[in-house]
Amino acid sequence: MTRVLVVEDDPQLVRALVINMQARRYEVDAAPDGATALRLAAARRPDVVILDLGLPDMDGVDVIRALRGWSRAPVMVLSARQASDEKVAALDAGADDYVTKPFSMDELLARLRAAVRRTEETRLAPGTSLVETADFTVDLLAKKVVRGSHDVRLTPTEWHLLEILITHPGRLVTQQHLLQEVWGVSQRNKTNYLRVYMAQLRRKLETDPAHPRYLITEPGMGYRFEG
Repeated sequence: MTRVLVVEDDPQLVRALVINMQARRYEVDAAPDGATALRLAAARRPDVVILDLGLPDMDGVDVIRALRGWSRAPVMVLSARQASDEKVAALDAGADDYVTKPFSMDELLARLRAAVRRTEETRLAPGTSLVETADFTVDLLAKKVVRGSHDVRLTPTEWHLLEILITHPGRLVTQQHLLQEVWGVSQRNKTNYLRVYMAQLRRKLETDPAHPRYLITEPGMGYRFEG
């Protein structure tokens, strides 16, 4: 059974979350602050963490950083903070998803199911050199992409972007992280670069570039590779 840790200081919201998740056969632990959350996470080893950023004792981003020191469990942020820089800070710290309040319980539960699926799917293990999808194969060691029976020619920049995304399957990679890794710190705001190169990658790899199956955009935040 999947174990979820809810980190939230609003008792009414916690009750609603616990009732809805237990009805769907999740095991649920709840923590009203960051310190309790970290103790429970270490003791109970949750499969997914749902985390509010505005906690009474510490910022939720610090909780994410602390968790990421030892845990790879997906962290879903549930917060009233809607500013882009707040979202980016949480995602860069290691969050996997970001839901703003007020929210739809059905949407939250759908995102929770997706997070659980990703943890159950085979992760890209260290040393893995071949990533296969239904439409193309990526050889990370040879830096080669094959679609059908033909090699796909990628520019060095296209390859670098694809390599970052494909080695973090199912994980949202922020625009700022991609820009910094591929173009350097001075270009962290040049999001138009990403749009151009991601469009090129989709034309080369996706069956329907206008409705991508593998290279997914999270509007305003970043991109995700779904294998």
